[in-house]
Formats: sequence, C-alpha cells, structure tokens
Amino acid sequence: MRSGVFSLTLLFAAFGPRSYIVRVSLAPYILNAALAYLLGSIPSGFLIGKLRGVDVRTSGSGNIGATNVMRVLGRPAGIVVLVLDGLKGWAAAVLVAGFVVRSVYPSAGPLAREWLQIEAGFLAILGHNYTCWLRFKGGKGIATSAGVLAALVPWALVCVLVLWAVVLVLTRYVSLASICGSAALPLATWLLHYSAALIGTTTVMTVMAIYKHKANIQRLMRGTENRFGAKPNKAEKRP
Repeated sequence: MRSGVFSLTLLFAAFGPRSYIVRVSLAPYILNAALAYLLGSIPSGFLIGKLRGVDVRTSGSGNIGATNVMRVLGRPAGIVVLVLDGLKGWAAAVLVAGFVVRSVYPSAGPLAREWLQIEAGFLAILGHNYTCWLRFKGGKGIATSAGVLAALVPWALVCVLVLWAVVLVLTRYVSLASICGSAALPLATWLLHYSAALIGTTTVMTVMAIYKHKANIQRLMRGTENRFGAKPNKAEKRP
C-alpha cells in the first residue's frame, strides 16, 4: 500500500459478472488495538488498593472495580477508581484512535475513523475485563464501557444512566442497575438513530456486560446479593 502501510487485499466474488476488491489497511488497526488494550488493562482498582496496602481481590466481592473498592476502601477511593476506569474507555475511543489516525492513517475517511474508535473502545473494555497484568482477571467493565459510550453514543449513555439511577434507587442493587442499563443500551442506541455499526457494537457490549455479571445474577436469584451500602455477606463465596 502507498506510504508503506501494510495492507490486506480481500476478494469478494459477487453473484454477477464482476468481482469486488476491498483493501483493508492492517497496520493502523493493529496499532490501535494494541494501544487501546494496554490502556484498558491498567488495573486502577488494584493499584489504588495497593497504595493503601490492600489487595482488593481478597476482600469484599474480590472484584477490582469501583463498587468493590468503595466497599473495601471507602467512597473516596471508589469514586477515584470509577473516574479512572471511565477515563480509560473515553481516552481509548477518542485519544488512542485519534493518535492512530494522525500518526499512521491520515487518509482515513469517516467510516474508517468510526471503526477505529469502535475497535479502540472494545479493546479497552477487554483490557479492563481481562487485564494481562493480573493473569487476565479484571473487572466487569461497566465504568470503562460508560467511558466508551460517552465518546461514541453520548445521548444513549444519558438514557442508560437515568435507568441505572432509577433501578439503583428503587432496589439498592448496583449489579441489577448495571444489568438493566446494559440491556437497554442497544435499544437506546437504535431509538436515537445511531449508525448500524454502533448499534451492533452496543449489542456486543451488552452481552459482555451481562456475561461478566453472571455470578451477580446467580446471587440475585438466591437473594444473597449485597445491596449498595450494606456490608458484604461473608457466608457467600464470591468468585
């Protein structure tokens, strides 16, 4: 490819007399994915806990996310982790993707730029959920996903946050609020007329978020899930 960027040429045989050649630039997407994953993999909750002399993986729910940090270390620490985890997602979709476009893919059109943002956001969430620094065990990705959504579909995020807050106030279950908000995300994206690519992306994000909450769903069904502000149920074994 021109300018020395590696590329892959894909041939698609059409049902007519013509064939179509689609040239996909690989280097920008590989760099974008690597940088976004590494950014997302920074274990904010674990690091904040270590600064306080606590391994949050061995306390509370054992999760490195903001909710467990807040439970174990207090509200200020939990808020710091919440903000840092959210910033990871936003920075990946905006700053990392923007850096890649400026540095190695200045010819990228609007569609390519959108896909770079989607890829960066998705890899940041994967980095948070499966961080390479903690043997690929991380958080549930809700705050990081919110940061990605703030960059990609801000108005859909507003709708989801309103639903999340309502469910939390009514039930005091952070996990249930997160599950309900995640489930409503693709619908909000569709109703607000975002692109098909973003609707598909938010659907995948929903599946990932609900999957990461599978243990919470089991506890909700058993009636042993902790409510927001309550002390952890020590009798309940948490993965």
